[in-house]
Amino acid sequence: MKGIVFTEFLDLVEDKFGIEMVDRIIEQSELQSGGAYTSVGTYDFSEMLKLLKNLSSNTGIAIDDLLLVYAEHFFSVLEKSYPLFFEMYSDPIEMLASIENHIHVEVIKIYPDAELPTFELVEKTDDSLIMIYKSSRAMHHFGLGLMNKTFQHFNTTASIVLEKIKNDGTEVKFIINKN
Repeated sequence: MKGIVFTEFLDLVEDKFGIEMVDRIIEQSELQSGGAYTSVGTYDFSEMLKLLKNLSSNTGIAIDDLLLVYAEHFFSVLEKSYPLFFEMYSDPIEMLASIENHIHVEVIKIYPDAELPTFELVEKTDDSLIMIYKSSRAMHHFGLGLMNKTFQHFNTTASIVLEKIKNDGTEVKFIINKN
């Protein structure tokens, strides 16, 4: 997993819970990296799981809820870092429908060894979208949070239903209907 995911996560933890919490979850997680991340480095996904689990146990906030909040934070980082990218789209459905064939292609150009989930487009209309998320990492709530922020970015709303296809969350159906 790319280091930017770790560095931004720890920045969010510091902003929301303080530097002491960052130190606590790093220490509790017994990370191979020692919790020293660079945004361009690559780190084992198990370290993110440990950090999330320890943050959850220290705050009483469910991991899925933490991932939603983190996605909101990460989306704002993307908006600031890549504003031209967002200007390419005028509609959230179009942007989300382009995840696999455009957005992830651009991400790979920046981070060639990034391990990204796949989003299979099942059905698309002007106001709706059905996609299947597949990943060895069950971070579908992070994806859900990014989708929510995409609609906010375009000053519109949607109902997004998440249906687990596999109980472990490695395959999930997103049913999206723009309001």
